[in-house]
Amino acid sequence: MRAQLSLTSLLVLFALTGKAQENPVKIDSLKEIVINSTRIDLPFKENSRTIDIISSEDIKNSATNNLADLLQQVAGVDIRRRGTGGSQADLYIRGGSFDQTLLLIDGIKMDDAQTGHHTMNAALPVEVIERIEIIKGPAARVFGQNAFTGAINIVTKKDLKNSVSANMETGSFGQLNGSVTVGTDLENTSHIIHVGKLTSTGYRNNSDYENSNYFMKSIFNKKELPIEMIATFLDRKFGAENFYTTNPSFNEYEETQNSLVAFTTELNNEKLKMKPRVYWKRNQDIFLLRRNDPGFYRNLHITDKMGVEVNASYTSSAGITGFGIDMSKIYIRSNNLGNRNRFMTNMFLEHRFKLLDNKLDVTPGIAVTYFSDFKFHAFPGIDVGYKLTDHFKLYGNAGYTYRIPTYTDLFYRDPATEGNPDLKPEEALSGELGAKYLSPKFTGSVVFFYRDASKLIDYVKDVEADPFMATNLRDLYTKGFEVNTSYNFKIRNLNQNFSLGYVFLEDEVGDLNLNFSRYSINSLKHHFTSRLSTQLCKNFNFNIIYKHAERTEGLSYNVLDASMVVTSKQFEFTAIVGNIFDADYIESGIIPMPPSNVLFGLRYQFN
Repeated sequence: MRAQLSLTSLLVLFALTGKAQENPVKIDSLKEIVINSTRIDLPFKENSRTIDIISSEDIKNSATNNLADLLQQVAGVDIRRRGTGGSQADLYIRGGSFDQTLLLIDGIKMDDAQTGHHTMNAALPVEVIERIEIIKGPAARVFGQNAFTGAINIVTKKDLKNSVSANMETGSFGQLNGSVTVGTDLENTSHIIHVGKLTSTGYRNNSDYENSNYFMKSIFNKKELPIEMIATFLDRKFGAENFYTTNPSFNEYEETQNSLVAFTTELNNEKLKMKPRVYWKRNQDIFLLRRNDPGFYRNLHITDKMGVEVNASYTSSAGITGFGIDMSKIYIRSNNLGNRNRFMTNMFLEHRFKLLDNKLDVTPGIAVTYFSDFKFHAFPGIDVGYKLTDHFKLYGNAGYTYRIPTYTDLFYRDPATEGNPDLKPEEALSGELGAKYLSPKFTGSVVFFYRDASKLIDYVKDVEADPFMATNLRDLYTKGFEVNTSYNFKIRNLNQNFSLGYVFLEDEVGDLNLNFSRYSINSLKHHFTSRLSTQLCKNFNFNIIYKHAERTEGLSYNVLDASMVVTSKQFEFTAIVGNIFDADYIESGIIPMPPSNVLFGLRYQFN
């Protein structure tokens, strides 16, 4: 019944808006995008890695209003949500774990020393995102710690000119969302300010949320030496029913706050480019096992990271040399983990040179890291690419990657869990071999990948009555392949796009020789995603998104979402229908995902 109502609402809206008009949707050109989250800036088509780009147009046509739902539409990216509105979700790339993927904002590392569960706390509102760069495969030599299986870089918008837009949304589960985005472009400064709130009464018991987003980006001294400032404050309050337990009587509750302040500038001459930066990142997490009884069981963790980094590249007749250093200090205050601190230094060096009439590019590099509690580690890697034509390229890369234990792995204690201060870093040798084709109408890629990981951390025990203890036990060999395609075409001079992606992944787990293990390997063995974005008339876009997932343990599900975007002068009307056919499925733990639902939105652009 819910699915029928959702489809009926969508079709009625379609009928009411069929005669409106809009300028044709612009199809972004990937070849013009420069990947600049690393030290060597390269156009998208020149990279010898597997990189997916979610453009601003893709975001608009995604049938989502938050980053967690958006990333779910990328094959090979596994977002395991515990609810709606992006309140709590874990991020995985090509298997691995939630501690093994790095999130960046404009190249600033947002890793959290307490736990990878907090990675998505830093997820920005989609209104301020220009594009998202998803780098898959070994990335430690490029980004350092936590880029074990890959990295995701959120690139924020630089300039909204002089504009004001207001957005309101309402829909199923008592959803009521509102936001205002302001852009000002002055003679020597520019500013973007966003304030938003997302609320819901929840789709099941104790799944309500109240999320607040504050974002500011300013560029000062534009005419001489521009200084870019970014400041974010993201506040989440949500019912966490069975997020971490299976006891229905607890009524768990959680609040998180994530903030970032960073200042960046860039010094350039003909050969040398330098980008110095200072930043401060903070995450606070309050967890109550019983929502209405804070004294029963309460965890409070506050983590601060203060850092300074300089990334540079030097161009010479021998190629481009990238180098950099990142130094940071971490402090954690916790009633469970204790008060601790860590000093980190990461040093990077890579060089890109071309051979065979510039058809062959080779980029060897190394990252050397120092942690005050884990000492020195070195992680080399190499990228190789060969350009067969201007559109078609073969590429491969390999490298060592690593992850040091989180403070939760090391020190967390409760009646069922015990950390281990003697843990060692996880390590892996990873690589991939692929081919990609890029043209204005069609893009496609195929890649085969592997990862041989050792010293993986698991929570194990021999006797059922004992607590689980964190231990370096697992060996895991992961292999698979990935296919992505996108086709742009026109019908009656109206823009259309069809894209699909598929990833097959297989894990081979080493024997544990223990009776009980908490972390079973449950990767997405088969992951298929597709989207049709069709411009039905000049101002009316309709989008259908299909996702199929089958996990290693056998659970499989199919989810179909849809959206429409209608614009008329200063107004933009949106309608999103999620889980159209009311699929019954679980992404994490024992938590059922939402049934069929709708969300209607109205945006007004002030002149």
